[in-house]
Amino acid sequence: MSWVTVIWSMVASACLTLAAMHLLVWSKKRTEWANLLFSLTAVATAAMAFGELWMMRAETPGQFGAALRWTHVPVWVIIVALVGFVRLYLRAGRPWLAWTTCALRTFALLLNFLVGQNLNYLEVTRLRHIPFFGGSVSVAEGVSNPWMFVGQLSNLLFVVFVADAAVTVWRHGEHRQSLLTGGSIVLFVLAATVEAVLVFWRIVYWPLTLSLFYMGFVAVMGYEMSRDVQRASQLSDDLRESKERLGLAADSAGAGLWSWDNKTGQIWVTERTRKLYGFSADENITFDKFLSVVHPDDRGWLSHVAQQAFQKGTDFRQEYRVILPDRSIRWIKVQAQAFLKPSGEPDRMMGASLDISQRKQDEDEKIQLRFELAHLGRIMTMNELSASLAHEINQPLGAILNNASAAKLLMSQTEDEHKEFSEILEDIVHDAMRAGDVVRRIRGIVKKGDVEFEPLPMNTLIEDVAALFQNSIIINNVSLRLDLKPDLAKVWGDRVRLEQVLLNLITNALEAMKGRSPSILTIRSTMPESDMVIVSVTDSGTGIDEAKKEQVFEPFFSTKKDGLGMGLRICRSIIEEHGGRIWAENNPDAGATFSFSLKAWRGESA
Repeated sequence: MSWVTVIWSMVASACLTLAAMHLLVWSKKRTEWANLLFSLTAVATAAMAFGELWMMRAETPGQFGAALRWTHVPVWVIIVALVGFVRLYLRAGRPWLAWTTCALRTFALLLNFLVGQNLNYLEVTRLRHIPFFGGSVSVAEGVSNPWMFVGQLSNLLFVVFVADAAVTVWRHGEHRQSLLTGGSIVLFVLAATVEAVLVFWRIVYWPLTLSLFYMGFVAVMGYEMSRDVQRASQLSDDLRESKERLGLAADSAGAGLWSWDNKTGQIWVTERTRKLYGFSADENITFDKFLSVVHPDDRGWLSHVAQQAFQKGTDFRQEYRVILPDRSIRWIKVQAQAFLKPSGEPDRMMGASLDISQRKQDEDEKIQLRFELAHLGRIMTMNELSASLAHEINQPLGAILNNASAAKLLMSQTEDEHKEFSEILEDIVHDAMRAGDVVRRIRGIVKKGDVEFEPLPMNTLIEDVAALFQNSIIINNVSLRLDLKPDLAKVWGDRVRLEQVLLNLITNALEAMKGRSPSILTIRSTMPESDMVIVSVTDSGTGIDEAKKEQVFEPFFSTKKDGLGMGLRICRSIIEEHGGRIWAENNPDAGATFSFSLKAWRGESA
């Protein structure tokens, strides 16, 4: 066997091996069209090698002409496949240039079968035998085909197309792909074209060895794509390791991972997620199946919000309840992200679920403790007002006693005193109602119960609470001024808790003005904005130390010797619970003003 046969057979075998490898890659992942086109290029290069071997072993001009004619078929496959490969693999190249190259090469292939013996010769007249690699090979002499320039022009156009694509890739910063893939194709195709011109225009007498040049860029492309496969394998390993780490981190945090596919409707979940929702190990999970375990009160709104996030490709962060197989209730917090396809259609949603039942229980206990603390605060405030309230109650009770004694005296007399007797009874009823009203207000303030929000007239609350301090105001020689806006809007709140805020602020104001003259207590209600009600309690006391101004609302901070430091902290908690805010500031002349704002009620229920 001659060296020519060995070399060209090795070229064909190497090309077929590379073609088989990348054909297998494409068969595993049908979206990798670049691998299929490369496989076609390698197969065509192998066919070209066999065609060249056929020409070098031709014994007659007819055999040589037929071999050359059929060799143009794999050349056409190579050019067209490489155009597609460059467009897909390099993601570059001008489309019009690509179509023009393919059209011109197709036209050359048609001329190859329609005009003359082949595209290069109208007729091969004789063969010459020349030494080559230690043996003798055939080269042709004959009448050149004038249409040969079409094929050569298509090759040059193809070189321009690849060079343009390589420059584009280089500008994008992908220098390696530009040099190895684009540069190798340009170099070897240009060299092959130069050899074909020299041979067919009889500048040199040399056998066609185009497959050797084509084998060059096939080898470079195969190496580069093999690196891509290796890189993809490494990325796959890294991804698998990342998934394992992510799964470990999620399990450590108690989170369950899941992925919801819009096309199939299936939800992939981890083992941790199944345990969170109470799904069995082999249970097929869809969105309807997921909704079936959601608490009925949360099912409707959760489904709507999830579908909206899926359609818009937005974040999905919610807290809801699920019912487990044992009928126990578990709180779940979910954080997810929806993804859209390039077309804008929903693709998938991926997220994590976390059991927050303990947190919810702690929050409920915290709220309950806050209610208990607020109730204790009201009791302590009423304890401070006990002397004043005792006087408030003793006044009507003393009047009742006097009037009852007078009525008894009148009843013992024989004279008719019906008019005086009727007036005495009316006074008794009035004073009893006064005493009952005081007691009722006290009971309302110190009672322990659930929060009940309702529309409240703020001015009425201010007047009712101020009435409880009437005796303290007189005893301490304090001048009370009520500056209440007549058409003040109602607020949405709990009567008892807002009364507690007023009780604390007025008590602090009276405490701040002890021993000072004049002592002026001003309670004002305003509406500087159409949607906000502001209530202010102003005293003429000592004011607030500027260094401690920001601390007055902190827990356990007090300026009183026997104070717990919880009064203002409770006030802030109540006001913030009502959606408002509370603040303090010193007056320009003397004293301080504590104000709080609440949203005006306009007919809403919340």
